Amino acid sequence: MFTGMNIMKPRFFILNSLLILSAAATAKPVPARLFQSGMVMQRGTEVPVWGQADAGEQVSVRFKKKTYTATADASGRWQVTLPSQKAGGPYDIEIKGNDNQTQVITDVLFGDVWLCSGQSNIDVTVERVYPIYNKVVDEYDNPKIRMFRVMTDFNTHAPLSDIKPTPINWKKANKENAMSFSAVGYFLAREMYEKTGVPQGVIVNSLGGSPIQAWLDADTLRRQWPAEYSRTLFFQDDDMVSAINASNNKAQQRWNSLLDSSDPGFAQGYASLSLDDSKWKRINVFRTNAAGHLESVNLTRNHRYNGTLWARQHFNIDAAHAGQGARLFVGTLYDADQTYVNSREVGRTFYQYPPRRYTIPAGVLQHGDNVIAVRFTTKGGAPHFIPEKEYKLVFDDGTVVSLADEWLTCEGVQLPQCPGADGGGQNLPSVLYNAMLHPLAPYALSGVVWYQGESNTGDGDKYEQYLSQLIGGWRQLWKRPDLPFCVVQLANFLEPSDQPQQSGWAEVREAQRLTTEHLPNVGLTVAIDLGETVDIHPLRKREVAERVANVFDHLVWKKSAPLSPRITNVHTDGNVITLTADQPLRQSDRLYEFETAGSDGRFVNAEAQSEGNRITVRSAVTNPVTMRYAWKHNPIRAGVYSAAGVPMSPQQIDLSK
Repeated sequence: MFTGMNIMKPRFFILNSLLILSAAATAKPVPARLFQSGMVMQRGTEVPVWGQADAGEQVSVRFKKKTYTATADASGRWQVTLPSQKAGGPYDIEIKGNDNQTQVITDVLFGDVWLCSGQSNIDVTVERVYPIYNKVVDEYDNPKIRMFRVMTDFNTHAPLSDIKPTPINWKKANKENAMSFSAVGYFLAREMYEKTGVPQGVIVNSLGGSPIQAWLDADTLRRQWPAEYSRTLFFQDDDMVSAINASNNKAQQRWNSLLDSSDPGFAQGYASLSLDDSKWKRINVFRTNAAGHLESVNLTRNHRYNGTLWARQHFNIDAAHAGQGARLFVGTLYDADQTYVNSREVGRTFYQYPPRRYTIPAGVLQHGDNVIAVRFTTKGGAPHFIPEKEYKLVFDDGTVVSLADEWLTCEGVQLPQCPGADGGGQNLPSVLYNAMLHPLAPYALSGVVWYQGESNTGDGDKYEQYLSQLIGGWRQLWKRPDLPFCVVQLANFLEPSDQPQQSGWAEVREAQRLTTEHLPNVGLTVAIDLGETVDIHPLRKREVAERVANVFDHLVWKKSAPLSPRITNVHTDGNVITLTADQPLRQSDRLYEFETAGSDGRFVNAEAQSEGNRITVRSAVTNPVTMRYAWKHNPIRAGVYSAAGVPMSPQQIDLSK
């Protein structure tokens, strides 16, 4: 997959260490980087405040006319504990050391604080989902909601004492600040504010593509999975890593340079309106061959395409809109793109997932014929358009010019695969725990949202153990064995099937469900109806946040809230299986996505219906021993919902017990 700027990140632990040592050498106490003006601190519990100073330095923290003191230890760390507070504010916190110079943290609120962690579906920003929530985002401005983003960092050696410096401090919830913030975090804060009326703080420390192992502590990995942790040990040689990274960077620079200099599309004006494209191949870009590739693309023997492909489409503009600016929607593309309108570059994206929403400046569009040209760049797979997305131009007055499914295509240039060795990095076991999680403790929290698993769909047999260890390890780090966790289950994704299938996605969902069943004070947010067939980053993040908020209602405040139905009893009579749920269900005479298997383990579809709080499943297998529900990548017809409209989790049930 081409990621454009996929260059190994530098070893930020060196920079962090130097910054901390430099700060301590000034004899001026420095609070940890979470403690900044505008922050939200947790109500109803003692609140730790900590930072760095010279070893042995006396530090005083003044809050609400009382002073709390601490002495920095041999490493320079100091910590005081503020007493429990009711929701409210704003307050000031003053920090002073031996030199009597005072630092003041202003506009501090007390309320509820939530930590949102995981991979890219937590990363997905409000800007990404804005088209479906534009009105509710435009009209919302709440200074009592504050948002903090932990900057990406990793460390192969040991846990860091502080996070990387961040320009995105505690920002108030308005459209401008929200657009680049986590959509789940933003909507969760809004939901919790509506439920409680108290200030809300959201801390997001997630990283797209990260496996769960990167968020586990080293001791757990050494003890439970030493072979996995050996990868991290291998990359603890900083000189070796620097050499590999330098080589990788040089190789990518060379590859990109050759790509641009060899691509005939630049020299021959493939983006130009005047280009004679009459001999280009016209294809339906959403019609692919059996392998899922565009028919016009010439792949290598291993089905990789390393290089560029150009696609053009002509469209007409009437006289009334000629010269006007517009918004161009080009769906999502595999993998990177540069997009032009009448030779003018209007946007580029360096990897697959972001929606292409580009601005066409005034003066570019002309009356009559116009052309869009898309230059794809891939380093594997094959370039293609993603179906079921928006492909159109939109003018300010609401006029829409739809783009056709047929485009003209022409190969640009293909190159050998870009060479490069594995330089280690942000996906190694424990490295994100070290740099992005450990420094946050023991900041007082209401609860944790864990939304991850896409990168572990090949680890379904181990994921429950991974997740249980993560929850236990984080609770131990915070010294809170009952710290509430909400696990967001993987949404539906990929091509639906009407037949039983083996699915790594289903295995991870089951591991997530079982973890919440086996550990106390852990809840599950089911999102099996909120996914998209063609997008691993589904857009309905507000609905996810609403369900997360209901889970925390139940876990934190013990309130009744709409939760996913749970099966509390299973009874088998021949080939009829009766499932009893913990709440009333939507009545349905025909439910899909149920399967049963006999002792041979071969699953076949089963008939099912629901009434009251019961589901009746009629197995086509005599003497069934196992039943599965929604056990697919994308069980799009899964129809078991509570009466309140919350879906039941996919699951597997052993009928032999």
